[in-house]
Amino acid sequence: MKLNRELLVRAYAVWLIVEGKVERALEVLSKYYGVSTPNIKVGLPKGYSRTLGCYISKKATLYVRSSSELRNPYVILHEYYHHLRCVLGEHRGTERYANEYAKKSIEALVKLVRSGVKLNAIMQQDDNVKV
Repeated sequence: MKLNRELLVRAYAVWLIVEGKVERALEVLSKYYGVSTPNIKVGLPKGYSRTLGCYISKKATLYVRSSSELRNPYVILHEYYHHLRCVLGEHRGTERYANEYAKKSIEALVKLVRSGVKLNAIMQQDDNVKV
């Protein structure tokens, strides 16, 4: 997997989520894609009790089952993919594509870590990150 700018931003978002900075991760991703930043809430809406997370487009909100999912990049990025598709007005996206988006984002971070690259060095000044 070749790491282009998008994958670097997604890897950085994974790192932020793992560090407990989920709101910042969503801001960085949204800035990169030029879309609104979704809200995030702990607690699932009625009818979604069998899942770890969901996205409700009418409220532009990602919901997670419990606070532990706030540090789960797979759940957060899977739901963020649904937000991205809805906001961009593109095909809503399938679960398979949302899964792939999350998986490739995590794999990008793993590749960077294994290669010895320090994400802090790449995204040195978080507030001024050029995405």
